[in-house]
Amino acid sequence: MEDSIPLHVCHVQTLSIFINRSHALLHSIALAFLIYYRTSFLFQDQDPNTKATPLFLPWLLVFASELLLSFTWLLDQAFRWRPVTRTVFPERLPEDDKLPAIDVFICTADPDKEPTVEVMNTVLSAMALDYPPEKLHVYLSDDGGSPITLHGMKEAWSFARWWLPFCRKYRLKTRSPEAYFSPVSKDDDEGSGSSEFMTERQKIKERYEMFKESIRELRGRLLDPVHGSGITARDHPSLIEVIQDNSNDRVQVDQVKTPLLIYVAREKRPSHSHHFKAGALNVLQRVSCMISNSPYILVLDCDMYCNDPTSARRAMCFHLDSKFLHSLAFVQFPQRFHNISKNDIYDSQLRSAFSVLWPGADGLQGPILSGTGFYIKRVLLCGGSIQDIDLEELKHSFGSSNELIKSLHGNYKPYVINDQHGLLEETRLLASCTYENDTKWGKEVGFLYNSVLEDYVTGFTLHCKGWISVYCDPLRPQFLGSGTTNLNDFLIQGMRWSSGLVEVSFSKFSPLIYGPTRMSIFESLCYGQLAFYPISYFLSLWCFATIPQLCLLNDIPLYPKVSDSYFVIFLFIFSSAISKHLQEVLSTGGSFQTWRNEHRIWMMKSITSHLYGSLDAIMKRIGMREASFLPTNKVEDAEQVELYKMGKFDFQTSNMFLVPMVSLIILNMVSFIGGLVRVIFVGNWDQMLVQVFISFYILVMNFPIIEAMIMRKDKGRVRPSVTILSAMFSTIFLLLGCIILCC
Repeated sequence: MEDSIPLHVCHVQTLSIFINRSHALLHSIALAFLIYYRTSFLFQDQDPNTKATPLFLPWLLVFASELLLSFTWLLDQAFRWRPVTRTVFPERLPEDDKLPAIDVFICTADPDKEPTVEVMNTVLSAMALDYPPEKLHVYLSDDGGSPITLHGMKEAWSFARWWLPFCRKYRLKTRSPEAYFSPVSKDDDEGSGSSEFMTERQKIKERYEMFKESIRELRGRLLDPVHGSGITARDHPSLIEVIQDNSNDRVQVDQVKTPLLIYVAREKRPSHSHHFKAGALNVLQRVSCMISNSPYILVLDCDMYCNDPTSARRAMCFHLDSKFLHSLAFVQFPQRFHNISKNDIYDSQLRSAFSVLWPGADGLQGPILSGTGFYIKRVLLCGGSIQDIDLEELKHSFGSSNELIKSLHGNYKPYVINDQHGLLEETRLLASCTYENDTKWGKEVGFLYNSVLEDYVTGFTLHCKGWISVYCDPLRPQFLGSGTTNLNDFLIQGMRWSSGLVEVSFSKFSPLIYGPTRMSIFESLCYGQLAFYPISYFLSLWCFATIPQLCLLNDIPLYPKVSDSYFVIFLFIFSSAISKHLQEVLSTGGSFQTWRNEHRIWMMKSITSHLYGSLDAIMKRIGMREASFLPTNKVEDAEQVELYKMGKFDFQTSNMFLVPMVSLIILNMVSFIGGLVRVIFVGNWDQMLVQVFISFYILVMNFPIIEAMIMRKDKGRVRPSVTILSAMFSTIFLLLGCIILCC
């Protein structure tokens, strides 16, 4: 391929850069004035008794919260320093026979939370990628060891021999059968409307219904989702099977070229740590070395189906580009979701991350590895080149398998499928729960085990080694998954992410300590913002939701008078932050409603998910708690989905989430009413207006909680018992606060 013909073009967003940097400059100046105003208070009175007054402690707490938010904001500006977009030219790629092979890794863990039909749709969509089938190999890791999943794989293989030719013949864009046959599908098929197409489509649809019914029947026959006596999801031997076609229709579809399909259930024992998704991916990496050993790997969540068949070719436009050939680690695609309503009350679409932050990081050293939808070089997961390394040292790093070590060399030829006995023996060893003992797997090799967010820390170490990544965001989403559509799952997911990020911030890979000397300073600031924001947000928002309110009720001013010139500084900072967020929402296709939803859910997550996630990480760090991982529930509840589509919060969640939210709302209601009465009768509105406004703003933004407490009667309301319990906590907090401030 000639260097003069680029496979992609990078576009620098000059207008966004101008807006972002101008805003950062003005906002920084305002923050400097705020810090001067706060610090000057500490030295304005030389009387030593001043610091013992009730004013000093709340003033100090609010100032600390403002500093935390300012620090997080400063880190956040790195994402906005140089945003870019990219255009690819797949038609310029070399011929199919010159394209590199790709292994697809899909992970599932629990057929009760991750429905088998949905998982098999992801498998089928991966098999149907627009890529030479002989160079595509699809692996499914089943951490539950479920016979339902294995049966689904066999049925998916049989159905694929009909589905793939149909997709290729009519050039379907949507290659997940469930999505394609859904009533809302808008796929633009070649030949759609012709009698031949309609007849064939109906035949395929009938086969798909038979495929789903076969899985339902087996599930109905099995009371327990795992094999026989003594075998459970947490205690089962390894099972690796290359799926073969045993259907009666083999003769009719025998000439169909299909990618290799492999089922992998690694060995799991209660006495051995299995390291969650990272452990599953590392087993897939070792097993695939014996079977296909492709130089590139696509990682997908089990619900993240391929919505466009061209993602592999788009990724190769970067991996095969001569400019990136020796520097690119992975290509990250955004996570998009098929079940997001127009009024996305939970911000399940993660708009800010995938429409603002990741394009910004792409203009630096590249986006953060995001768990799914990325194409990564296999050799980098092995720690790079192994040339001139002693055999014993290699075994210390990669384990005792000679075949695995041979596979690390570029000229290794993996097992052919006919050698089933040798293949199974070797792969069972590699999938055993003891294979990684006394090796560097999860430490320096493969996906790292330092956090439940294996993607974040693995991507971070790759960037620290000098590798770059790119972000590819075409108009048509390349992958579509299932977003969370109820508050309980959303907050649990947020708690898990917060715990993983805070874990990294307290580890040797803390981005602001480990990163600056090993990567671009702006890139390390990006990683630092993600690692520290859970702690920063939960501390700051808990303070702003309680301290100004207590002081308002006790007539203690914390902000400058309206007539004071410094009042303009606080007003500007608030308006600047709000307007910049709104500008980003509108410029990325959102609305005022989107801005309001994101702002509200940020408050809710900060006082719940970030709080519990940070505490969980701290407890794990000091040895008081073991690491845990709960897969997000992918089973949709009809009532919860209906509430989500109506834009109503579903407060059927744990008291550990509800009580803090409701308690703070009650506290702010009391503060607002009491403060308003005080301002009216005492007449010190000039001093207390900001604190009255803070309570009012919190109540307005979180009106759905008030509505669920008082007005709603459906199942999604806040239970009366929760309201009573929260009122008790609020009363106790108010009494204790007043006692402390009055002493």
